Amino acid sequence: MMSNLEVEFSSLKFKNPVVMASGTFGFGKEYCEIYDIEKLGGICSKGLTLNKKNGNDGVRIHETASGMMNSVGLENPGIEGFVKNELNYFKNLDLIKIVNIGGATIEDYVKSIEIISREDIDMIELNISCPNVKEGGMAFGIKDSIAREVIKEARNATKLPLVVKLSPNAEDIVKMAVVCEEEGADGISLVNTFKAMAIDIRKRKSIFKNTYAGLSGPAIKPIALRMVHEVCKNVTIPVMGMGGIVNYEDAIEFIMAGATCIQIGTANFINPRIGLEIIAGIEKFMKEENVKSLDEIRGIV
Repeated sequence: MMSNLEVEFSSLKFKNPVVMASGTFGFGKEYCEIYDIEKLGGICSKGLTLNKKNGNDGVRIHETASGMMNSVGLENPGIEGFVKNELNYFKNLDLIKIVNIGGATIEDYVKSIEIISREDIDMIELNISCPNVKEGGMAFGIKDSIAREVIKEARNATKLPLVVKLSPNAEDIVKMAVVCEEEGADGISLVNTFKAMAIDIRKRKSIFKNTYAGLSGPAIKPIALRMVHEVCKNVTIPVMGMGGIVNYEDAIEFIMAGATCIQIGTANFINPRIGLEIIAGIEKFMKEENVKSLDEIRGIV
């Protein structure tokens, strides 16, 4: 029996549900030297902002028990830099191409989306975990009233499929997901990193210059899985689930919780070939369990 790993997400067909998460895979070039990345279902680009960003000073990566913390600060070449220097490679990949967009103001988001929508990509992932400079630095994705405004403007700025990436630090993750659906998002991805902290006890201060950083990796998986399950039960648009996925069993848990696709992040730093291994593991599981299509087990829990 042949298992079918294809999944449909909104109007797009992925050859399999495995997508590389934003910020962990660059634009694919480096990993292409290690394996054939066109065997993946999709790639989500490094987060892009309207203007080039140099990122944060000081420590950027810090290992924790069963995970890692990052304070990279969205270092990126900017939308125009991406279009000029990276897009030609990215757009020719035989998989679903997703561009992650961040911003400090709603106007920044809209301008970036308008520019990228003229290019040959498949989907936009709207990162609303960015600090909103007009709201004193609070992330767009914390309060649903502020999130609603940026999602509405983003939706009006593009005809491309739009996925909203949710922060687990939102006041109410389910309510936030419902807002995304109400404002016309084609899908949701969750979760982004958790706000966290580490202290250098010798220096008696925070490890990070910005005090707090984003926690990812296996430590967050049970909480991320619960959030994906809750969201999938309360919206009708498809969900990309992520948060601590390091093997095919984790991936299948997220699919059984309701996710259509899954994204791999921190695991790429532990094992650069993890994408292929997870695809092979899902296929093996389906054969062993006589599952012909992932539709049979999606949202089964």
